[in-house]
Amino acid sequence: MNRPVPPRKSRAPKATRLMAIDSWIDSTLYEAGFKASEIWENLTIFFRRFRFTGWKRWFFELAGEGFTLGAAGSVVMLALAMPAFEETEGNWRAQDDFAVTFLDRQGNEIGQRGIIQRESIPVDEMPDHVIKAVLATEDRRFFEHYGIDFIGLARAMSENFRSNSVVQGGSSLTQQLAKNLFLSNERTFERKVKEAFLAVWLEMNLSKKEILQLYLDRAYMGGGTFGITAAADFYFNKSVKDLNLAEAAMLAGLFKAPAKYAPHVNLPAARARANVVLTNLVQGGFMTDGQVLQARLHPAGVVDRDRRDAPDYFLDWAFEEVKRLTLRSGVRSMVARTTIDMNLQRAADEAVEYNLRQHGKEYGVSEGAMVVMETGGAVRAIVGGRDYGASQFNRATRALRQTGSSFKPYVYAAAMESGEFTPESIVSDGPINWGGWAPKNYARSYGGGMNLTDALVKSINTVPVRLAKEHIGTEPIRDLAVAMGVESPVLLHKTMVLGTSGMTVMDQATGYSVFQNDGYAGLRHGITQITARSGEVLYDWERDGPRPKRVLSPLSVKYMNTMMVEVPERGTARRAALPTIRSAGKTGTTQSYRDAWYIGFTGNYLAAVWLGNDDFTTTRNMTGGSLPAMVWHRLMSYAHENVDLKPIPGLEKPFVDEQVVAKAEKKKKNEESDYSDIERRPVLSGATTRTLRTIAEIFHNQAAIEAPAEPETLSAL
Repeated sequence: MNRPVPPRKSRAPKATRLMAIDSWIDSTLYEAGFKASEIWENLTIFFRRFRFTGWKRWFFELAGEGFTLGAAGSVVMLALAMPAFEETEGNWRAQDDFAVTFLDRQGNEIGQRGIIQRESIPVDEMPDHVIKAVLATEDRRFFEHYGIDFIGLARAMSENFRSNSVVQGGSSLTQQLAKNLFLSNERTFERKVKEAFLAVWLEMNLSKKEILQLYLDRAYMGGGTFGITAAADFYFNKSVKDLNLAEAAMLAGLFKAPAKYAPHVNLPAARARANVVLTNLVQGGFMTDGQVLQARLHPAGVVDRDRRDAPDYFLDWAFEEVKRLTLRSGVRSMVARTTIDMNLQRAADEAVEYNLRQHGKEYGVSEGAMVVMETGGAVRAIVGGRDYGASQFNRATRALRQTGSSFKPYVYAAAMESGEFTPESIVSDGPINWGGWAPKNYARSYGGGMNLTDALVKSINTVPVRLAKEHIGTEPIRDLAVAMGVESPVLLHKTMVLGTSGMTVMDQATGYSVFQNDGYAGLRHGITQITARSGEVLYDWERDGPRPKRVLSPLSVKYMNTMMVEVPERGTARRAALPTIRSAGKTGTTQSYRDAWYIGFTGNYLAAVWLGNDDFTTTRNMTGGSLPAMVWHRLMSYAHENVDLKPIPGLEKPFVDEQVVAKAEKKKKNEESDYSDIERRPVLSGATTRTLRTIAEIFHNQAAIEAPAEPETLSAL
């Protein structure tokens, strides 16, 4: 029996509904598009009323482009301003209320910091001619600009272009104050950008009188003095209120170059500079020729002061150490005995200056820094730059520069501490790739399997990279460097193995001192005792200093010193080899020859040397084994005169001469001597060195002017 088939449901209603929806969408989109075009047409008709032609059109086109570029520029300016405003954190208005007198290791006074600025005298109480002399020389339009004097900048650029040399500066007084308060003297584009933003920021937050007051109170005025009040007392034994016009002009001339024009060092130069200030007073409309005539005819004289150069870079660092050590004591007036050896300080200054003067142009290098330490961690000398008067930026303690191959001892030390390696361990010097990074050796060649001693002595790049990649890792290397006393941040990036992290010269000296001190860290110090004016001992290194801690095992120290001692003997630092005693160290050269290092030590002293340029420009193929090694050798040759030589820990034959060995062995039986009374040959002071350099430049320029032209036949030859 067949079942009846049910009738099919018609699909027509469903299709009809879909077609209706499609039709609605089409009509809606059409109507929306029509409505939009109608609105656009109405807007177009409306805005045609504002359409301009001719010069008006050009004006509004340019205005529109200007607004666009201005918006983009505002974003860029904000990005540049953020780092500058970070410098204003903290109580930057507060004048340091510390008053510290510093003594050298023998108890002789070497300088002051803090309230050597004296109590500030309000601008309103200073003589009118003092203020006018400063403004006429430093910033004639001070009360007219808003932090940046564009008119003065244009005038300075014009004068410099016409003279084909830098004869005028374009920085306003506010910009100079921003630099003194927040920034360093590094000649970099970043610093100039920050300086401009901070100058505008100061103008927004301070009155003109407050800006002028801070400038007069904070500027370095030579002779270890800061501020015009302290300078008036130091040079003339007067209050700033009692200065006559000639004396005011001489002080106003110090702001530009306090070391060069310091009257207690070079009175003729100071008087010549004061005469320029008097001319500025007339040209700026502050005074007439008749008003300055007496000051020209009767120039200022100065109080007879000790012309001995103060170790200013050392004092700046020591001042920060004193504040750190005594901040919680509540005492603000004190005497600090330091570890500085003035003979070594002068020798270090002379070693840097001599080599830069002799070879600076040849190598294209203009600046240098050095830290000298004695076994036991006492800092004996700091060279923060060539001329403190020209730049108070301490390149030894504040400048972060890439270390290059001088970082490799930290890598090798970590390898020795791992227990897997010895100086004779063989590691492949072959091509290596670490996540796309393929470092090459300096000579662009490979030596195959070699022991670690040869790899360090020849400064091979691939071997320490292979150690870090395949055996140690970057974190243990970083941790060891920090444990050895490196305070600068050490990157964990794989390239850190070859010294891409920035470190200070002080960091390098501190880290290497662990090798010199048989594996112990925490020994570095620059202050031995701090006493209040009442006689109370606030700090004593022997009593309050941190206890040394071992960070390298005796075996690792032996291995490392055995390896590094061969660097000056047959490696990259042969110019550093000393004639009587073996020394150890490591050279370093960064990419494009921007920085060159040599850090070396004996059993007596350690010195870390850096040479380079403030603006990070490249040198002329200067390596760590060239000029830095020469600076180190000159200083160390002097440092080891008439002292009992000590061996480097771990060396079987620490001396070159057997007679020296016998003398050292005999000395071990007696009490260790104090070298403070040892007589060394005298060293020229920094002021004398600078004077001789100036005289040499004068003769050189005069000789160049008077030299007859060479005949064509000779020049052709």
